[in-house]
Amino acid sequence: MPYKSTQDDSVRSKFFLIYIIGFLFHLHVALPTYVNSTFLAGFSGEKFVGLIYTLSSIFTIAFFVYIPHVLEKIGNYRAIISLMSLQFVALMGLAFGNNLIVVASAFIVSFVTISLSAFSIDVFIEEFSPNESVGKIRGFFLTIVNLAWILSPLLVGVILTNGDYYKVYLAAAILLLPAIGIVHKFKKFRDPFYNKTPYLKTMLATWKDKDVLGSLIINFLLNFFFAWMVIYTPIYLYQHIGFSWSQIGIIFSIMLVPFAILEIPLGKLADSKYGEKEILSIGFIIMSISTALISFISSNNFIIWTLILFTTRTGAAMVEIMIETYFFKKVPDTEVNILSLFRTMRPWAYLISPVAASFLFVFVDIRYIFIFLGLLMFYGLRFTLALKDTK
Repeated sequence: MPYKSTQDDSVRSKFFLIYIIGFLFHLHVALPTYVNSTFLAGFSGEKFVGLIYTLSSIFTIAFFVYIPHVLEKIGNYRAIISLMSLQFVALMGLAFGNNLIVVASAFIVSFVTISLSAFSIDVFIEEFSPNESVGKIRGFFLTIVNLAWILSPLLVGVILTNGDYYKVYLAAAILLLPAIGIVHKFKKFRDPFYNKTPYLKTMLATWKDKDVLGSLIINFLLNFFFAWMVIYTPIYLYQHIGFSWSQIGIIFSIMLVPFAILEIPLGKLADSKYGEKEILSIGFIIMSISTALISFISSNNFIIWTLILFTTRTGAAMVEIMIETYFFKKVPDTEVNILSLFRTMRPWAYLISPVAASFLFVFVDIRYIFIFLGLLMFYGLRFTLALKDTK
């Protein structure tokens, strides 16, 4: 495990619990992630799914503005317990809601609480992580998390045999319960001092630190890629290419394997031998080329789609572990305002990407939007090459 032998048993046990929480939490998140857009389209129509994601992102960003004040007032432990409990209620709404208002409202609450809960888990990890081992710790945590993401499409393929989406959300809710139980082990968690610099002031301050600013932009581009793929790839494969959910489940599970096999060794390399910018650059090049190629694949060949999507995630895995390692080496855990800004890149991406896609739909068919995404990922090289390596 990625901590020094000199660390005491208490810290080791805390990391062990955090890894279990991370696995269960992200398994519960991953189960419905790739069916959300198709499920929501059944209530709102395919072209309005992006609007629901946009509203969810707006609310998430708004709540992130106040998260430092919430943590100072009630502490990280109470915050994450409250958020996960609210997430459980939202999943029940998604499982048993029968109209657009109920389902959309539950989805928005779920989207917000997932983002904020993940942020709270970050606070736990940061508090116990020595700076010289950030890459290994983050790599190990991300690998545990991504094992959950690899497993989830296979489970969905089994659960979603008759189009019963409620079963997926119900299973996600059940998985969340043991995670909540384990979080209770952190009841005596001692919160660090939380820097409560206002959100807008924090944004302006990052312009003075080009490395932090660059890492924020790179994180935004990565999450833009994830958002675009999560929303539109399942719709495209299911409704336009003609794959069944069982086939999609297998494709997505294989597609996510790079996150499990690459991030630990790359995290160690970032700590001990190389800097981050070279691997970041290679990752963006792979993402760019492979994503753009999606627009030129019209067949429903299972192997071709598996290979191309596997390649896109190979590049994404390289970018993910490097930007996580780079950012958390640059920013201490006390700077919760900057950490919250880093994590708002996900909702910002989910806010902007559906708007961009909706605009493109006016001019092109859904298959050609992946060319635009590939070009945008190539643009990410501008920011990776400008970073100052930590080595």
